[in-house]
Amino acid sequence: MDFSSSLGCGRLIRRYKRFLADVQAEGRELTLHCPNTGRMTGCAEPGWTVFYSTSDNPRRKYAHTWELSRNDAGDFICVNTSRANQLVAEALSEQRIPALAGYERVRAEVRYGSENSRIDFLLSGEGRPDCYVEVKSVTLHEGGGAGFFPDTQSLRAQKHVRELMECAKAGHRAVMLFCVLHTGIERVSPAEHLDPKYAALVREAVAAGVECQAWKATISPEGMTLTEPVPVEV
Repeated sequence: MDFSSSLGCGRLIRRYKRFLADVQAEGRELTLHCPNTGRMTGCAEPGWTVFYSTSDNPRRKYAHTWELSRNDAGDFICVNTSRANQLVAEALSEQRIPALAGYERVRAEVRYGSENSRIDFLLSGEGRPDCYVEVKSVTLHEGGGAGFFPDTQSLRAQKHVRELMECAKAGHRAVMLFCVLHTGIERVSPAEHLDPKYAALVREAVAAGVECQAWKATISPEGMTLTEPVPVEV
C-alpha cells in the first residue's frame, strides 16, 4: 500500500481530545486529525517525528491526518488504525497470507454473531467452510520485541473473541489476525497485564478451535506492506 501522496513531516507537540494533535511543521504549528481513539501508549511522545497525509477535501475542518510516528530508536509506528484493514485487504487480494489463500470470495464488514458484530472479512469458497477473520492492530511495544494487544481493557475486543468462538463451534473457520504496525515488534501476545479477561478468552478461544495469526508490516513514509508472519504467544 503506497500513500497516495507524499507525507508531510513534523515534530509532535501534543495529542489531546483523543482526535487532535499539534505538530511543528513547515515552519508553523499545525493541528492534525488523529484517527486513533486508543491510549496510543508508546506511540505519541512529544518531540517524536510524525508523518501526516493531506486531504484536498475543502469540507474537512482539519486537512491533515496523522499517519506514522518514529520513535527515538528509529522504529516506525502506524497510528492510523484504519490502515490495518486496508493492509489485510490488499494481502488477501494478492494471496500473500498462505493460510488464508485460495478463497473465491472476500467480503468486508459482514454482520454476524449473537452480539450484533461485524466481521472484518468473511472468506468463502466452494467446498470449504466459511472463514471469519477479525483484524486487530498491534502497536503496543514493551521492549525486547514484545508486542501486546490490547493497550488497555477492551470490552469490544472481548466481544469479538466470543463471537469467533461461536463461529468455530458452529463448524466455520475463525481467525484472529493481529496486524503488527510497529517495526520494533517481533512477537505478539494478549495483554494479560492490561486486560486479563481478554487474555483468558483468547486462550479459551484457541482451545475451541479459533486460529491466531500475526503478520508484520514494513513501514516507511512511502508506504506499507504486510510482509512476514511473527509468532503469537498465547
